Amino acid sequence: MGDNKTTKKITRIEGDNTTDSVQNNTTFVPTGEAKGKATQLRLFAGLLWLGAIVAQVFAIRFLLKPPVSMPWIIGLIVLDLILVFIGSMLWKKAGRLDPPSEKNKFLFVLQSQLGVVAAVVAFLPLIIFVLTNKNIDGKQKAILGGIAGLALVIAGIGGADFNPPSVEQYTEQTQQVEALNNGVNKVFWTKSGKSYHLYNECHTINKKATSEIFEGTVAQARELKNITDLCDFCQRKAEKNKQTDLIPQATDTTAAALMEENRDTIKK
Repeated sequence: MGDNKTTKKITRIEGDNTTDSVQNNTTFVPTGEAKGKATQLRLFAGLLWLGAIVAQVFAIRFLLKPPVSMPWIIGLIVLDLILVFIGSMLWKKAGRLDPPSEKNKFLFVLQSQLGVVAAVVAFLPLIIFVLTNKNIDGKQKAILGGIAGLALVIAGIGGADFNPPSVEQYTEQTQQVEALNNGVNKVFWTKSGKSYHLYNECHTINKKATSEIFEGTVAQARELKNITDLCDFCQRKAEKNKQTDLIPQATDTTAAALMEENRDTIKK
């Protein structure tokens, strides 16, 4: 495969890679280590979202108790945003470690976009209370409603996964790499790259701007860099190599057939 032709530093991503191959399985199965990390991240995300809801409750309490303390409410809105945003980042990372299945479309969308749901739950009630509260004047409503609305938009965008991973996607991508890579689930990528590669000497990554090349599985490339695309150059090279490997076998078969035919002719 020419893995030793590059002069760049190769960093192998460590981890238990014994169960994320799909050669002998119909679907992708994450490693035990990946599932464990995903569970922890989802737990932390849930706790952060719960904390955001608590911050919202306190903000509503300050809002309903005159005189209204604008600094406290604004501070709680900011805290709410920070907690929701970090929780959403952790949730999306967990999804790349242990992706959901697309078999049930509703559950897949719900799990993939739960960060958006958390953002709505953490801010929409507060916005409603701001707009309907009689303890504050129009200017205060505009300020608090505007800040809370902006926080909702930021949290919603941050929580949305525009390219959500799935078991089916991981299965297809891993099968493709293994088929081109002699059954081996191994790819290469860089910090700034948008594709993973079958060859570390590929000219698109083995260049002056590259100081380090990472080596790991398809799932690890997705987990660490959210890379979903196989390099076109590497794919064409691998397909060409596989076709070339078949030529000697065909030649040997033809030669053997000719020798057998000549032997029969001599006997006659």
